[in-house]
Formats: sequence, structure tokens, C-alpha cells
Amino acid sequence: MLMPSIFADDFMDDFFGAPTREGRRREEMLGSLMQTDVQENETGYTVTMNIPGVKKENVKAELKDGYLTVAVSTGTSNEEKEKNGRYIRRERYQGSCSRSFYVGKDITQEDIKAKFEDGTLKLSIPKKEAIPEKKENNYIEIQ
Repeated sequence: MLMPSIFADDFMDDFFGAPTREGRRREEMLGSLMQTDVQENETGYTVTMNIPGVKKENVKAELKDGYLTVAVSTGTSNEEKEKNGRYIRRERYQGSCSRSFYVGKDITQEDIKAKFEDGTLKLSIPKKEAIPEKKENNYIEIQ
């Protein structure tokens, strides 16, 4: 028997906040997805991002206009059938999320090193000195 929890924010949470395979609600799992630490050292920055339960091929990193964007897509399917093939339960979940960081226009794709291991993405981003813009004299010389 489904009974709404008296401690939930909304009694509909019990119906629409379906548990994931780990027994946690989907909202709790998404809250822990892409938790990021940024550490500065003398030569650059180290970005460590937790991406649990995601395969390496579902993680994309892009550098565009000085912004580093990490995008993740994931999907699950859980099907249970009776012996004659009728569905008893059929659930699917697909989602994506992304995080963006401004790293500067002087950083190139070749400068950034990335490694994905055990659900953790580690990015090494070097520090580069910004090249000061030359002030151009737009005045016309009068003789």
C-alpha cells in the first residue's frame, strides 16, 4: 500500500520521486552529480568533477570563446516481464547536465589535459598571462 510520507515536502514526492537502483531518489542522485572542486596552484588550476555512474563516452568537454563546458548525458532502462512477456513494470530515465567555467580566451584545447577514471573527471588548466592590449593612437598627426 502506498502511503504518503508525513516528512516529505509534498505528498506527490512519494509517487513521482521514484527510487533509483541504489535505493536513493533521483533528485538526490542528481544533486551529487557534477560536484566540482577547483584547486589553484602555482602553474594553473585543477578541476575535479564527480560524475558517478556515467561512462567515459558520455562525457564531453568543449572549449569555446574562453569557456570550458563539460556536458554529461546518461540513460537507464529497467524492465521486468512475466514469463509470457507482459510488462509488469517498465521504467526509463534519460538526462543530461552541463557545467561551464570561464578559463580565458588565451587558453587553447591543447593546453587543457583531461583524465576520466572511476567516475571522476580531472582537468588540468594552465595559467597564462593575459597579453595586454596595445593602445592604438587613433589621432591624426597634424603638421
